Amino acid sequence: MAPPRILLCGDVRGRLNQLFKRVSSVNKSAGPFDALLCVGQFFPDAPELLEEFVDYVEGRSPVPLPTYFIGDYGIGAPKVLSAASRSHANLGFKMDGLKICENLYWLKGSGKFTLHGLSVAYISGRHSLDGQQLGKYSQDDVDAMRALAEEPGVIDILLSNEWPSGVTNRAAQTDVPPGISETFGSDSTIAEIVAEIKPRYHIAGTKGVFYAREPYSNVDAVHFTRFIGLAPVGNKEKQKFIHALSPTPAAMMSSSEMSMKPPNTTLSPFTSVEQTSGAKEAGKRTADDTKDAQYWRYDVSQKRQKHAVGDGDRLCFKYLSSGTCPRGEKCNFRHDTDARVQYRRGVCFDFLNKGNCERGPDCTFKHSLQEEDESGSQNGNRSRGANVNRSKECWFCLSSPNVESHLIISVGERFYCALPKGPLVEDHVLIIPIEHSPNTLSLPSESETELNRFQNCLKMYHKSQQKEVVFFEWVSKRGTHANLQAIPVPSSRAAALQSIFSLAAEKLGFTFNISSADGRKMLRTKFDGKQSLFYVELPEGPVLSHTVEDNENFPAQFGREVVAGLLNVADKADWRKCALSKEEEIRLAEEFKRRFAAFDPNT
Repeated sequence: MAPPRILLCGDVRGRLNQLFKRVSSVNKSAGPFDALLCVGQFFPDAPELLEEFVDYVEGRSPVPLPTYFIGDYGIGAPKVLSAASRSHANLGFKMDGLKICENLYWLKGSGKFTLHGLSVAYISGRHSLDGQQLGKYSQDDVDAMRALAEEPGVIDILLSNEWPSGVTNRAAQTDVPPGISETFGSDSTIAEIVAEIKPRYHIAGTKGVFYAREPYSNVDAVHFTRFIGLAPVGNKEKQKFIHALSPTPAAMMSSSEMSMKPPNTTLSPFTSVEQTSGAKEAGKRTADDTKDAQYWRYDVSQKRQKHAVGDGDRLCFKYLSSGTCPRGEKCNFRHDTDARVQYRRGVCFDFLNKGNCERGPDCTFKHSLQEEDESGSQNGNRSRGANVNRSKECWFCLSSPNVESHLIISVGERFYCALPKGPLVEDHVLIIPIEHSPNTLSLPSESETELNRFQNCLKMYHKSQQKEVVFFEWVSKRGTHANLQAIPVPSSRAAALQSIFSLAAEKLGFTFNISSADGRKMLRTKFDGKQSLFYVELPEGPVLSHTVEDNENFPAQFGREVVAGLLNVADKADWRKCALSKEEEIRLAEEFKRRFAAFDPNT
């Protein structure tokens, strides 16, 4: 199958007639193309362009190609986007864009979706310090982007409105557009996001110029990144505002293809630059080029401030993530070697820097300091000590001070049952190991027996209400504490579960392995923990499973999203949108315990 053909465009600024005339011409001469992705300001920058823009929005002028934009600011943006947000067609969890009109989609907030096999990530809007919402991205949007780094697979294309600060570091100065400002149209947070998620292509606008940087290598990744900055539509300098790509999706590439080094590749612009290079350029840099905002640091507790360079009480992100810092001994922030070791062992970045993680149970990194080897059993005392350390910080360990005890509804010897944060539907529960374990499949047989007892009791409880229950688990090889999701569905819809999961898998490009008898037992026999796995236990017995490859784009919330679609509550696919007050959580837990009492295996 031929790779998808994608057109990219810079700031449109409402000039849709000129843009789509050019798109139609390119599509006719060099197409057909599959989609158009727009970065930078999409809405008009002058009132006289609004009528032209509205003609497309209201359907009087056709959009010739499926078009996606992230520049949700400019004249007319509040009215158009507010109407789109209220549209019935746009209700639910729509990572692939809110429909403005036929062939025109707004990529709102931040997220990731699959476009003709390509994994496309985006962050909409611009950086904001004034608290405004429309046209600005939020901290939640940034956190969601950072979470993508935890998911398996490689991002093919990242869309941002502003350039990443420092992207011209290490680049050939003869290729850098003359006279560009480092501060205008650049964003240090975008640089941090790019350094974490490591896309193959990064597309941005806003600066008003075209710039195709040489490919650069990524830290702890075999593939390379190409940055392309696009000029505005109809710019007076006649700089390039439209660009074509036809990349093979990373999910379809072999490891050797992914690691093939392009010509003129440089080191990453977001890691240390040798002091011997660029000495002349260094003298030209302004204070804005090296301001503290580029170094993404957080507070760190005193107990972790060892072997540091700076005198401050914050860690240097540059050093933590790459092992180097361009400021060296002159850096005012701490270069903590112990923290870097823990970071490389999979400890959560926020935990290391702030002592806590705001993502809570949704985070798949570790929330405790890790011993050198906690997987083996040669040193029993060390393993037991490691488990104690883990349980102190883990959100799911029953002995942890961080556990949300008011959500617990039943406690056994090896498992406990609790309501989730942000339940999908009423009586949605989690079955969780009491001891720290990354999955439920690797536990001993006596634990499996108790788990089965919990499952059977939940099945009987839901049958009494004319419902069936579907169980699923996302087993990340970098996961921390397992939780088996149990979601009730009406008996009338239960028969559709297998087909809807299979259809969702087909859309992501894979096919489930189906085990009709003793499916869970077979999974336990085959699972070795070396790869990530998703499986779902259907009400009538079959188990659907899928082993997730390292370069595969697999959404961590896949199971919840599929069931949300079946139950027509797609707007609840993201658990964060379903968050409740503690008072409401306590009420729901007490009501469930009362209804479940006759079926509870531990009463």
